[in-house]
Amino acid sequence: MPNRLRRAQTQTKGINHMTATVLVYSNDRTVREDVRFALGDRLPGLDEPIKLIEAATQPAVLKLLDAGDVDLAIFDGEAVPAGGIGLAKQVKDEVADCPPVLLLLARPHDAWLATWSGAEAIHQRLLDPIELAALASRLLAAELAVD
Repeated sequence: MPNRLRRAQTQTKGINHMTATVLVYSNDRTVREDVRFALGDRLPGLDEPIKLIEAATQPAVLKLLDAGDVDLAIFDGEAVPAGGIGLAKQVKDEVADCPPVLLLLARPHDAWLATWSGAEAIHQRLLDPIELAALASRLLAAELAVD
């Protein structure tokens, strides 16, 4: 399996750090804010800080993923007009070396669609900050382990 980690280097007080980049997609600003609050700037169990970038549209997501600087993508399954489930399927089929995708779902019975999309993980849209941070941490740790 190829190493997909696209960590960016940052510098704090003269010390170089690797930073994992997490893309959060939703047309709903409050969902993006909730994810940002839940994840913070450092995930449990990871030594590296994370950098959160936000996208509110499908074209913005595709542009960011094509640039190759995203280590984890979190998509809102309820986003409109392009829902996160369909977008996950699209990027898994079309983006070379696609990062892991975590889908936020409002309805548990949509889990089969998340499986169809190729997403690596799902979480309820009504966020549990501790569970979401732990899930994101596990997905990024799996990417780091490939190093």
